[in-house]
Amino acid sequence: MQPQNLRTVFMGTPDFALQTLQGLIDAGCNLVGVYTQPDRPKGRGKQLAAPPIKQLAQQYKLPVFQPQKLRQPEVVAELAALAPDLIVVVAYGQILPKSVLDIPTHGCINVHASLLPKYRGAAPINKAIIDGETETGVTTMYMDVGLDTGDMLIKRSLSIGANETAGQLHDRLAALGCEAMIETLQQLCAGTLQRTVQDDAQSNYAPMMKKADGRIDWSLSAQAIHDQIRGLDPWPGAYTVLNGELLKLANTSPQGDAAGQPGCVIAADKDGVRIGCGRGSLLVKELQLAGRKRLAAGDFLRGCALEPGAILE
Repeated sequence: MQPQNLRTVFMGTPDFALQTLQGLIDAGCNLVGVYTQPDRPKGRGKQLAAPPIKQLAQQYKLPVFQPQKLRQPEVVAELAALAPDLIVVVAYGQILPKSVLDIPTHGCINVHASLLPKYRGAAPINKAIIDGETETGVTTMYMDVGLDTGDMLIKRSLSIGANETAGQLHDRLAALGCEAMIETLQQLCAGTLQRTVQDDAQSNYAPMMKKADGRIDWSLSAQAIHDQIRGLDPWPGAYTVLNGELLKLANTSPQGDAAGQPGCVIAADKDGVRIGCGRGSLLVKELQLAGRKRLAAGDFLRGCALEPGAILE
């Protein structure tokens, strides 16, 4: 059996899923349907925008399905009528009910952006960086009714750079996820695919990020704040408050020198704004006031007075 012989349904929505769908297309997989989230309002004009996966599927004239709720009986019946041998899932955005999991002959296989069982949940990329991890990766797994609890298939790991942001890591993991999925399908067809049960005791939960998660606590160490800032870049962004205005921070570097008062500006020049932390200090090289562009420190300081001694809340 070859991947081309499997009637395959793909389920995914955001950019993270694009490389895997493209990989399946390039491999000549028999894609009988692509499921993605409904079009949503986007941008200041709130115009309806198609998800990235829909746009890619339409380029290849693949049949696209966008149900509001996957668990509705008529939606399940429509999916069953496609008679899929396999469902491949990458960041679809809806939980697959048992009625869907039971449809394909060879099950539903997911790409998850962590080395399971660590970091189950919606935001494993962000959480790994925020927690200061130096290694992460992807895991393909058979899906079950739990949240990222199914049997593991293939793991691939990579190192996290000391200054790498969630956006940068996202792109590298998306490429790695595609490679892992193609290898998984090859092993499935060859009859060599091995399943490994997850150890629930080793699991961590990575909930969806909220804007409130970006609020900086200056009593933490410079390293912890640095990890928070890069783990929330580009979204939702880490922020503090300056004179009642929300101020986002990016492109930071923890300093090992003696700390000033937590949240107090120690120095501010074209090289960056140095801020005291609970332990050490943080050099901030890019700043952004609400509603304005992100600027390098020198450009920011020309338009905003930020003197030593200023307190960031």
